[in-house]
Formats: sequence, structure tokens, C-alpha cells
Amino acid sequence: MVVAAIVLLGTSWITMQEAATTTVDPQNPKIDKLKLLPGFKAEHLYSPSENKMGSWVAMTFDDKGRMITSDQYGSLYRLELPPIGSGSSQPKIEKLKVGNVQPGDTTIGMGYAQGLLYAFNSLYVMVNNRENKNFGKGSGLYRLQDTNGDDQFETVTLLKALKGEGEHGPHSIKLSPDKKSLYVIAGNHTDVPQMDAYRLPSNWKEDNLFPQIKDPRGHANDRMAPGGWIANVDPEGKRWELMAAGFRNAFDIAFNEAGDMFAYDSDMEWDFGLPWYRPTRICHVTSGAEFGWRTGNGKWLPSNPDNLPPVLNIGQGSPTNLVYGDNARFPQRYRQSLFAFDWSFGIIYSIYLKPKGATYEAEREEFISGSPLPLTDGMFGPDGALYFLTGGRRLESDLYRITYTGTESVAPVAKAPVLTKEHQLRTQLEQYHHGANPAAIAAAWPNLNSPDRFVRYAARIAVEHQPVAQWQDKVFTETDPQRLIQSAVALARQGDASQKSKLLNALLKINYGQLSEAQQFDLCRAFELICLRMGMPEGADKDRVIAYLNPHYPAKTALMNRGLSRVLISLDAPGVVNKTLALMDIKDEPGSHDLGLETATASSDLILRNPQYGLDIAKMLEKVPPLQQTFYAVMLSRADAGWTPELRNKYFTWFANGFKFQGGRSYIGFIDRARKLALAHVPKDQFDKYNKLSGADLLTTSGNDIVSDYSPKGPGRQWKLDNALAAVDTGLVASLDFDRGRKIYSAVLCSRCHSMGGQGGDIGPDLTQLGTRFSNKDILEAIINPDKAISDQYASTIFTLKNGQSVLGRLVSEDKVNYSISQNPFAPDFLRKVPKKDVVSKKNSTVSIMLPGLINSLNPGELTDLIAYLKSGGKQDSDVYKAGGSKGK
Repeated sequence: MVVAAIVLLGTSWITMQEAATTTVDPQNPKIDKLKLLPGFKAEHLYSPSENKMGSWVAMTFDDKGRMITSDQYGSLYRLELPPIGSGSSQPKIEKLKVGNVQPGDTTIGMGYAQGLLYAFNSLYVMVNNRENKNFGKGSGLYRLQDTNGDDQFETVTLLKALKGEGEHGPHSIKLSPDKKSLYVIAGNHTDVPQMDAYRLPSNWKEDNLFPQIKDPRGHANDRMAPGGWIANVDPEGKRWELMAAGFRNAFDIAFNEAGDMFAYDSDMEWDFGLPWYRPTRICHVTSGAEFGWRTGNGKWLPSNPDNLPPVLNIGQGSPTNLVYGDNARFPQRYRQSLFAFDWSFGIIYSIYLKPKGATYEAEREEFISGSPLPLTDGMFGPDGALYFLTGGRRLESDLYRITYTGTESVAPVAKAPVLTKEHQLRTQLEQYHHGANPAAIAAAWPNLNSPDRFVRYAARIAVEHQPVAQWQDKVFTETDPQRLIQSAVALARQGDASQKSKLLNALLKINYGQLSEAQQFDLCRAFELICLRMGMPEGADKDRVIAYLNPHYPAKTALMNRGLSRVLISLDAPGVVNKTLALMDIKDEPGSHDLGLETATASSDLILRNPQYGLDIAKMLEKVPPLQQTFYAVMLSRADAGWTPELRNKYFTWFANGFKFQGGRSYIGFIDRARKLALAHVPKDQFDKYNKLSGADLLTTSGNDIVSDYSPKGPGRQWKLDNALAAVDTGLVASLDFDRGRKIYSAVLCSRCHSMGGQGGDIGPDLTQLGTRFSNKDILEAIINPDKAISDQYASTIFTLKNGQSVLGRLVSEDKVNYSISQNPFAPDFLRKVPKKDVVSKKNSTVSIMLPGLINSLNPGELTDLIAYLKSGGKQDSDVYKAGGSKGK
């Protein structure tokens, strides 16, 4: 995830309070901060950052049971780990000598890896790097071999260079279930290289009638379909086969005992509060899978038939690792679970998988959590323990080991994986994803109407791999509605535009009223794909499509209204503007919560785990935008016909109201871009009227933000105590600006949590008397290091529940039955009740609600004015602003 630009002044004037402070075990604070399930034990094995070995982000085990790791911006290291139960002994560590590195040479022979795998008597390294003076190798998959038997890797072979680097670059490497090949995964800023074969047909496009708006702040604006991808590679790196795509930024993959592949994909937190936001999610990655990531607002709904839905939406976060527990010396449930790592909020989720048709359903459990706990990589060692790393972005890095010491059996249970009939059918159909096969159509076509969605998908991909001439006529003669819809999707994607009219007329013969809602939505998507791939219908074809769909709009559910509105608005159907504006009056449209985007983890539970990343969540939950209304507003921005003055007044007034809601960093910018697209359809002599009516005066010049009294001018910097204190202490009283200090105080959100002179929030200490008690150094230290000590009065509490989950919040009150906690500093009066009967334990969090970095957007003059204002208690006649005042005391 990307760090929010504005940060929160929370509840951490901690060195200034006389209340008791929380404490941790001074002997082992790295363990004390972890929340573990009963029966599990954590060991802290090593701190590479404390030993000047960087921040470790990748690991693997070699054939001798030794761990190999990589610094994100440095070298490879090899560890001999202390046996379980050996006490506090640390691992033996050596920096690997790779290539022709000579004794005493400080050159990095190999490193900068985000993926490591020891297999085929080799170390495979996924370098994620732009060549630089410290490391001359660029991104790509490398193979390291020990050819002279000295236990070092002197032979380095680049198997394939990859174009892409950074946090969305190439990532992990995994051994295939049959142990005969490799799988690699890359984020959406990594170009798909030329492949030798494609399970997912390579004619991907954006495929969206929704008016395209790229991210207003520029993220991924040049990254088009298919997004992140997964490929299968032979051990020599000679043959590459694309397996799946459509991810945003999945870092890792894992395989269960049935050989099925899973990925943990990331969200785009700048999209919070917008209808195209997709949470982090566990995906079952089948052959030829597409998961619908597209840049900006173009992300597909999980319901689209030409992509697959997730097994589980988890929620906000930053996925960094996924590992399956089949080799764990843990109780049986955990050997049938995925372990999903979230870097932002410090949680390892246990995802218990249960077969369901051709795929799985999942149950989420919080296995380990901690604050802060920036998880980077992990895997089960030869001893069955879970090893994991923290760090990344040059943060403090640590190596942990988790073992089970409880009473349940950890003995492996030898049994064959459960394969349902649907699962077996899906894998049979996937054999036809390799290209033309004379048996494919006969095998796949009947399964286009399977009640199992994953089977239908596998059948359609099998059909698409066959020459169109072999199956095109079957589409036009098909009488089963479901098979016709699915084959129409295939033909729209693979066929020739000359077949457009014939394909439209085939679909128009379907009895719409006899279809289920899912089939109706698939039908709308088929029409949409024809419009996109073959061209918009014209003349009589256009009239027939409108006459067919328009009577069914609006529908009874939000899903169908999304599907129908895309097509009908694009075709300028009669009355569609009026109908859609009427839908925008509905505050909670039926089915708005059934779009496949609901999360297993409540957003409010994440805010206080990491205030730095929870800030945007807190803001969104304070003033939640109307998602479905926003969808319609953006969709109507392409409508050319059907407007009256009354309808235009209503529509453009919505935008001015829409700017009052809060979302991620790009929320305002997206709304403004849609507003400007809509204004392009307004008569020129009415532009100024509707530009003003729609809220133009509310926005900054860029359109990305609401105009505020003050925005930091910067340039900012990563302020440390010494240089911040020097800047403030050398500031001249004569140059202090009370009014600017007051505006900065509000601009960086101090007033949201603190009161001064009787005004402001109350979830942090009152700051009115701050200047009479504390020095510049005290104040700056509390801002820069908010976690140093936390007053009990303002600390958040971690409640561990019987079901293994944990809940964080500020304990406001309690009675005999419940704890009442506040989780959102922007909505402190919204209380969540936690039943006492469900709570196993509670303790104060070691993370302040206030995040570090508050002052990093300010230049020295702005910082000086802020500190002066804080010390003045909000009084312009304070001695702070007078010569000989107390500014340095």
C-alpha cells in the first residue's frame, strides 16, 4: 500500500502526561507484542537490521536444511538455525559469495531478491532491481549453481530478464506440485514477456464500457491489461507458459495437497469509497484464469463471467506472502490452511480451505498479529515450524519461529486429497487449454452450461483455444440459453467483427424472463463485450438491443442495474438518463452488499493496528460515500442524449454533494474527472453554470483535493529530533506567524483529536497548557516518536477473543456484559460493543493512535510556526510571539 500524504496527530503527548504508562517485558519486547493462538509458541531468532544486514524480504531452505534470505536492497545470507528447544542460541550466519567475488571484496554478487527457491540443485533468485552502482544486475529470474563443490554459488545464469521493478515488480518463485518445474509471479508493473505458450488467450483488452478514468494521482496509469501474471517455467528457464493474469500485485502463490494454486492479491487503497475498489483477496488460480484487474476505475466486478471470483475477500492490507501448511507440525486444521501475510496491519491469517464444487470455500482466522509487525516472507521449515520475516522498505527486520506446544496431535494424517466430481471435470477440461485439439469442442461445449462457475469458465477457455471456424456456427444454432451466452462471450473475444449482427440476433432470441439473475448478468456482459470487441450496434441492430433490454431497467438488484446501465447508457437508450437518476435517489439499493466485494475483516478493526495506514479507512468510515450512486454518476458521464434542464440540475448537484464524502487519496480526483467528462456533453453556453453547480469552486487547481484554509507548502523532509529541534530553536520570534500556525494546526488534523481553548477533539490530551509545561524538545520528541511511551488514559486496548480473533479499540466504558470501545478517531462517538463472555484476555497496545511523520510535510518555517502555535495554547497574545519569550525553553 502507498502511505497517505496527510497524517494524523493522535493521542501521543505521552511524555507530557503524569498518568501511568504501559510497559512490555524488557527482556523480550519483540515477542511480547505478538498475539498467538493457544498452544503456539514464538521465538525471536535474529534481527538482521540490528546487525547491519539490511531488511530481509525473501527466504528459502536448501537441501541441507539451511535458510537462505535476501536483503531487499542488499546481499544474500545463509543461516544454520538453532534446533527447536535449544534455548536462546542464535543462528550461524554467512554472507553468500556469489559469482567471482574475491576475498575482501564488498561487491554484491547477488541480492535485491523478492523471490528465492532452492530446487534442482540450484538457487533460483528473482531479482527486483533497476541496475545501480551498488548492484549491476537488473530485474529477472537468475539461476545460481555450485559447480566446483565449494558450497558457494560461482555460476550465475540469467534465465530471463524482466521489465519491471519496485513493489509491483517481479516477486516470488515456487516449485510446482509435481516438482518438475517452477512457477513465478509478478506484479502489474512488470511487462508480460514473450511466452512460449498461453493458457489465458493473449488477446486481452480493457473490456469496459464504463467511462475510463485513470488514477488522478498517476498510479499505474501506463499499466494496461492484463496486470499481474503467473507463469510456469522449466528448470532451465527455456520454456515459459502464461498460466493466469489479471492480478493487481499478488506477491506470492501456494499449492495445496490437491495441486491447486492460490494467490493473495492486493487492493488499491487510494480507491477507498469508490465502487471499483476491490479488497485484498485469496484467489484460486486455475488454468487460464483471469481476475480482472484494470487500471484506474476499470477493475471488473467478480461477477463478470470472463473472470473468476475470489475464494475470500479479506479486507484492506498489503499482501506479501502466502504459504500452505501441509508440511507444518501443527494440528490437522492448520495443515489444510493457507497462511496469508499482511504487511500493513501485521496479521498472518489462517485460511482454512474446504472443497466446494470445482473450487473451495474458506474460513478466516487470525493466526498471529502484532503492532507493528511488517511481515515480508515466511515458510515452513524441514522441522515443521513456521519461520517468518519482518521488514521491507528498510524497516527494522526480524526473524521469528513459531512452533506448536499444545496437546493436539501434530502427526501427519496420510490421506488422498478430496476431489469433487466438479474438480475432476474442471481439471479434465483444462487439458484443452494447451492449444488446438480435435477432441476439445466435443468435451467442452456441453459444459458451457454447467451449474459450477469454475467448470463453465474452464470449458469456455477450452473452446477459445480452438480455431474459431470449428465452433462459430455452433454458437448461432445453440438453443440452450446458458451455453449460448457463454459461447457468445467466447466468440465476442475471439471472433471477427463481421459476425456482430448475427451474434446479436442470436442472443436476442433468448427468453430474458426465464433466466436466473446470474444468467441475466452474464447476458449483459455478452452484449457489452460485443460492443467493445466488435463495435457498437447500429441501425436496426441497435434498436433491437435497446428494445430487448430497456424494459428490464431498472432491475431489482444493484448487480443487474450495473450490468444493464452499462449497455443502455452506452446505447443512449430512451429514458435511461431519467431512470438512472431515479436510482441515484436510493440510499441503499437492494443488493448493494451482494456485489462480491464484502470483506471478512471489518475495516474498523484495522484502524488502530497501524494508524499510518488506517487513516484513510478512518476518514472513509466517518463519511462513507454512496458507492452505487457513484457508479451511476460516472456511468452517466458518457450519456449524450436524454437530458432536460431539470435532469441536468439534479445530476450536477450530485457532484457538489459527492465532494462532501471521504474516501482514499484519489476519491476527490476520480469524482472530479467524472464531473469533467459529464461537462463535455453540456452545451457550451451552459458550461459555466453547470461547472459551478457541480462544485468546481470547492476544488484545488488539480481537482484532486478540496480547497482548505492551508496546505503545507513544503518541501517536506523526514524530520529527526535533532534537525527538527535545531530548526525550531533557531527560528526568529519576529518571523513567527500566528495565523499560519493556526492553519497548519488544522491542516495536519491536530484539532480532530486534541482540544485547545475548549475546541477540538477529545481522544487525545488537551493542549491548551502545553507551552507552560514542556520544551520544544519535549513536544517534538512526542510528535516524532509517538510510541515511546503511551499514557493509559489514551492507549488502545487489544482484546483477544475465544475464536482466535483480536479486536483493537480505545476502551471508553464497560458494564457487566460488554466493553464499549471506540475504533475510529474521526468518529469517536461510534462505539462497538465487545461481549465480555467472548474475551480471553486484554492488554494495552504498544502502538500510539498517533502516527509518526506528522511534521514531514512541513518546511522549517512551517514547523516553527506549528510549534509556536502549540505552545501558545491558541492565544495570539502569548509570550511565544514576543521578543524574549519562551520559544527555546
